[in-house]
Amino acid sequence: MTTPTTDPGAAGPGAGEPAAGRRSWMREHSELGVCVLLSALGVLLLTDALTMDVDIAQRGPVGPRTVPVVVGGGLLVVAALLAADVLRGGRGRAETGEDVDLSEPADWRTVLLLTGVFLGAAVLIEPLGFPVAGALLFWGAAFALGSRRPDRDPLIAAVVSFVTYAVFDNLLGVPLPGGPLMGVL
Repeated sequence: MTTPTTDPGAAGPGAGEPAAGRRSWMREHSELGVCVLLSALGVLLLTDALTMDVDIAQRGPVGPRTVPVVVGGGLLVVAALLAADVLRGGRGRAETGEDVDLSEPADWRTVLLLTGVFLGAAVLIEPLGFPVAGALLFWGAAFALGSRRPDRDPLIAAVVSFVTYAVFDNLLGVPLPGGPLMGVL
């Protein structure tokens, strides 16, 4: 009669199969991670939207909860459909990368310039107002992305910023900080 050994190093060839099988299954169904992420975002969005304090006098047919509830519900539906597809054997195809040259290094200068422009606009929006901070944001983003037209870019950025401000503030009723230009606009 042979006594079973408890030494982990003495394990036979089939000892690691359950763990390897689980890893293989997880690798084959890795898209389920996206489903978990989409579900978590959907639940977070729905929870925030449904617990939002809304003044009854401000409610209309479409209130501030409508869009978050629709987007959160949509995320949950997409997560469920994706999970069903993955569990039925559906697999996403790898991106061919026809527009991306993977041998080239990342353009960190552009990323850092855009990050600086966005952070600068966020800091300047309160003291300067949206029209000026928005114009700087649009002009800086155009510069960071490679446009070098000093005769055209500032003018286009100013027009886009002022039109955006006017649409949100006057037409949609979303108050944006006007800054020093508040009395002029």
